Order: sequence, then C-alpha cells, then structure tokens
Amino acid sequence: MDTARPCATLALEGDGPVVGRFGGPLMLPAGAPGSIYPFVASIDLAALPGDATDLPLPIDGHLLLFAFPEADGGFSTMGEVVYVPAGAAVEERDKNSGAWFEIEEYREMVEAFPRGQLRATTHASLPYHYAVEIPEAPYSGPLPGHPRSEELARVWQDTPDAIAIRGPLRIGGYASEEAVHHDPVEGVARCAVRAVEAGGWGAGGVVSDAVEDWVLLAEWKPGIERREGAIVHWAIQREDLAARRFGRTYTAVRWNP
Repeated sequence: MDTARPCATLALEGDGPVVGRFGGPLMLPAGAPGSIYPFVASIDLAALPGDATDLPLPIDGHLLLFAFPEADGGFSTMGEVVYVPAGAAVEERDKNSGAWFEIEEYREMVEAFPRGQLRATTHASLPYHYAVEIPEAPYSGPLPGHPRSEELARVWQDTPDAIAIRGPLRIGGYASEEAVHHDPVEGVARCAVRAVEAGGWGAGGVVSDAVEDWVLLAEWKPGIERREGAIVHWAIQREDLAARRFGRTYTAVRWNP
C-alpha cells in the first residue's frame, strides 16, 4: 500500500472534469522566451482535483508541456515545462516557429500531435518496474523495502485495466513503460547527470542521479504515425518541484520502433 501512488490519467474521452487540452493556442507570459520544442498540451492546475496526485503542484495556474518525441541518447533534454501563474499577463505565440518546423518530416510529425480537451480520471498507480541498480554484484536489486517487488510488477501488468484507465497523458504516479525492469525515471536521472556533464543542461544547479530524488511529473504516449513506440517522460527533482523551478524539468524520450 505504501508503494501505490495517486495519479491522473488525461484522455480525450470520458466523463471526468476538463483539466486541459492537447494543442490549442500557445499562451506565454509577455516577454518570456518561446520554447524551441513543439507545444504538446496545457494543464489547468485549478481544475485538476486536489487529490489527483501526491505531487506538490501549485493549486492554480497552467503547466505547459513541450516535447520533441525523438530519442537523443541522453545528452540533452528533449522538451521542457513552463509554469504560467494564475493572473499572469499572457500573449499568444506562434507554435510553428521552431527550427524543427523547417524539416518536412518533423513538421508532419508535429502536425499529427493530438488536439482536443483533456478529461481527468484519478486512480492508483503501481510500478511496472521492480529493480534498482546497485554498485556491486549482481548490480541490480528489488525496490528498497520491497523484496517481492518483481511479483507485484508482474501482477500489476495483468490487472491495471481493472483498476486504472488508459490514456495518452498521465500526471504523477509511476512511469507506465513495461519494456524495462528499472524505473524509467531512474534513467531520466542518469540522463540529466550526463547532460550536465556535457554542458547541455542544468543551469548550474545540483543534479542528483538518485531516483528517490526525482518524481515523474508527466508521461505522454504520442501514438502518432512513425512514433508509435515513443514515450515521453517529464521528470523533476522533488526539491525543484517544491520550489516551482519547472525550468529544471528534464525530458527524456524512449522509443522502441
């Protein structure tokens, strides 16, 4: 029970409250720089049920999610999150001004991003993964405090449809990718450290490679042609989320074509 986390699955269908939308106008604070990544979705935090996640999210304002669903090898973030406080003066920006829009293949990919209102359903989330890396042989062990985590993960793979709904976008909870036995957020943490070492991310702040210092902010399965196996993970260090340093969200893409 301590392992379970609340989360919100967002989908274009359902009867839950409308908490955001895929696409739509891109509204950014006046004078704020635009994103170099394609715009994916906006989340209205005031509309998101207060108990939908266990994340220390702001109670209002909007989260804007950006991502380029292309695997990069872990040396640079492939997206970002922008928090727009409630009441901030905003202006509409051109969503198609990035360098990616000059390449036909990528332009067609972005034009295929989903569009429409997102409705939220809250439910429990359990891990599909069951192991963590350890420094000595056998170099992998069960989740801390949970020696039967592999059994739990296998049962969860067989039963989530009876407990949780499926949808393209999730806020909070565990990463749902089933192809790895380690937490994808653990991989995000390692990618973030490599990106800092390569000088491509981090803005000079401390970045931990310990998965317990990170949380999954959002996960997106684009489900678009030629990106059917792509999954985008936006993860952030707990202390950065609590301090609303959303600019330190790291975006990683796993793609199994």
